[in-house]
Amino acid sequence: MTSQDLEIGYRGATACSAAGITYRQLDYWARTGLVEPSIRSASGSGTQRLYGFRDILVLKIVKRLLDAGVSLQNIRTAVTFLRSRGVTELERMTLMSDGASIYECATPDEIIDLLQGGQGVFGIAVSKVWHEVEGSLSKLVGEINGESVHPVGAQDNDELSQRRKAKGA
Repeated sequence: MTSQDLEIGYRGATACSAAGITYRQLDYWARTGLVEPSIRSASGSGTQRLYGFRDILVLKIVKRLLDAGVSLQNIRTAVTFLRSRGVTELERMTLMSDGASIYECATPDEIIDLLQGGQGVFGIAVSKVWHEVEGSLSKLVGEINGESVHPVGAQDNDELSQRRKAKGA
């Protein structure tokens, strides 16, 4: 992932598709401050939020934590923690939870220690989620400074684009 990839913004519908959530969830989480877009927030009627890669990664992790039954209060704490970490740190991290608390594990030994203590019930390997989001976004259109950024090789794959290209428009 290049620094330019981290600057690409994705509209709400695209972020929802990549994170596996509904637009209603996305809107609620943005309005309540759980996961706000880092590229551009909505500033009134007609403006669109733009979410960055890291935002979508956090959205997908939030979805997984909710599905596992973690409370929204604990998820808010986890989101604050995730936002404070560097991008490269996130890729090497595993989040473990017992449903009540969330623990960061950076090494296999930490995971074993947590499990031996009886605290870990499930884990989320952030690197796996990272690669899932990366794969999803590689097929979706983003934007930088108002210009569309198409996935590599996908710019002219739709029928309308092919017809326009054939007409020379």
